[in-house]
Amino acid sequence: MKNNQTYRLLNGINCPGDLRKLNVDALPEVCRELRQDIIDELSCNPGHFAASLGAVDLTVALHYVFNTPYDRIVWDVGHQAYAHKILTGRRKAFSTNRKLKGIKPFPSPEESEYDTFTCGHASNSISAALGMCVAARHKGEKDRHVVAVIGDGSMTGGLAFEGLNNVAAIPNNVLIVLNDNNMAIDRTVGGMKEYLLNLTTTNRYNRIRQRIARQLFHWGILNDTRRKSLIRFNNSLKSLLSQQQNIFEGMNIRYFGPFDGNDVKNVARVLNDIKDMEGPKLLHLHTVKGKGFEPAEKAATEWHAPGLFDKETGERIVTSTKGMPPLFQEVFGHTVLELAKNNKKIIGVTPAMPSGCSLNIMMKEMPDRAFDVGIAEGHAVTFSGGMAQDGLLPFCNIYSSFMQRAYDNVIHDVAIQKLNVVFCLDRAGLVGEDGPTHHGAFDLAYMRCIPNLTIASPYNEHELRKLMYTAQLPDMGPFVIRYPRGRGTLVDWKCEFEEIQIGKGRKLKDGNDLAVITLGPIGTLAKKAIARAEEEGVTIAHYDLRFLKPLDEELLHEVGKRFSKIVTIEDGVTEGGMGSAILEFMMDHHYSPQITRIGIPNIFVEHGSVKELFKLCHMDEESIYQTLKSQL
Repeated sequence: MKNNQTYRLLNGINCPGDLRKLNVDALPEVCRELRQDIIDELSCNPGHFAASLGAVDLTVALHYVFNTPYDRIVWDVGHQAYAHKILTGRRKAFSTNRKLKGIKPFPSPEESEYDTFTCGHASNSISAALGMCVAARHKGEKDRHVVAVIGDGSMTGGLAFEGLNNVAAIPNNVLIVLNDNNMAIDRTVGGMKEYLLNLTTTNRYNRIRQRIARQLFHWGILNDTRRKSLIRFNNSLKSLLSQQQNIFEGMNIRYFGPFDGNDVKNVARVLNDIKDMEGPKLLHLHTVKGKGFEPAEKAATEWHAPGLFDKETGERIVTSTKGMPPLFQEVFGHTVLELAKNNKKIIGVTPAMPSGCSLNIMMKEMPDRAFDVGIAEGHAVTFSGGMAQDGLLPFCNIYSSFMQRAYDNVIHDVAIQKLNVVFCLDRAGLVGEDGPTHHGAFDLAYMRCIPNLTIASPYNEHELRKLMYTAQLPDMGPFVIRYPRGRGTLVDWKCEFEEIQIGKGRKLKDGNDLAVITLGPIGTLAKKAIARAEEEGVTIAHYDLRFLKPLDEELLHEVGKRFSKIVTIEDGVTEGGMGSAILEFMMDHHYSPQITRIGIPNIFVEHGSVKELFKLCHMDEESIYQTLKSQL
């Protein structure tokens, strides 16, 4: 426990109950200490920095006003929840945040009773909170409050609007807190952003309206049916007088704000005023991402997850990358721009990740040909399909884990019509410290069963460039290219473009005693393990499959005829992935080799460094080597 005077109040807070014992005038100091604690910890143990700093005051106010954990707080995404973790009994363990076997990167009910729902993917908080509110009513828990905290660009997601639509349609007392910091990771885009920036409602108006409503109920003049009609009339009158339509009140969701979300005492006051009101409510708060740390306030995108930094000077500690291979995302970013210069049909699309996937390189040079559509993966896919239908060639870059939310769009809006859309799935495979909500474990399995798709994974940076070049050639149809987070292996990564024959793999080396089939960059680990195993006097054939769909049947017939033992290696789930495809092929063609599959097991893999997680899943070089030895 930290006992110095910097944390005079925080040292006495082991749970929200301790916070609620303080006088409201002490809350600003609690917020100051929380910010300092987050800065101290994250300067040496990196994590999601700017969003959590911005949400400190809101977090303190929520736990001060509501009786958590009985009252439910549902966080959206979880980037903003570090203060929540610290206040709910995890301060001692916070130094283990995002580390293997340490506390989880996002709120999780497995970790704490204060974490009411799984976080990680955006826009789910309103729907989940509504479900909890209905459950509370069903169980007769009329005094239980349910709060959805949505922000960091999540209101641009379609699921948020589906939740709002249902909130307006069924009886509930959900409170939606919109933590509006005008940011996701990069700056929030779209009409909703502009709308929220301009939305205003006077505090005095809401206070008067609340007092009158309470008195009318007390006198028996107002009941629920009359209340709804009056709300509709009132909202129409307010829109007329303010010359501004309020989208939330247009859905019969009471709107309050916008307020300064970094004024903790006022936020607590407003929460107290509105928490017991009947019906759904939305509290709109403006917060500053990175609040309390000047470098983060000035450059929120860079400080979303800044890595190591000097907490005194604000200087980010960046290890020199000179002489190192590039990140796969950087190869994508430079290559798509290079291709776009020669092919005027190419358009770039990403859902809120231009800097994360490096599409910002194309955006800077060709702003009219690259689109950030916000946190809206389904829209990104169908938007791409619409452009492809009328002759353009979108490169739609979506993180593998987030593509799960656009699965129907891939099938219905691209694959059925055989449209020329290139899906670049970044962060495929195990991604590290962000944990199970972010691992790109399932894309090979869930894409493999869709007709009309070509699915490929590059062995290295040269292969990525060649696959991207191949994908933009005429009439290729839907083309999926998946690659991992992190660096490749080639310092000299820029090669000439060259067409790769669809469905054609490569024999990287010949051998007689065992066949190893790999897909994607994990093949470079297999290459090292094979070299070690061959030191014992055996020879091992190594095949780079390249394409999961269509399979290289000529290559697989060769393997089936020559080898009695096969090892398949992939950075994806073994159930339904590349290994499963090899098993099916061998059975269908009446080969009967012994096949050992290496890949992600049928579990949700925890968080930790990629190196640690590869070892945990027996996918690291040493584990592959031991598996090869056991087969010889």
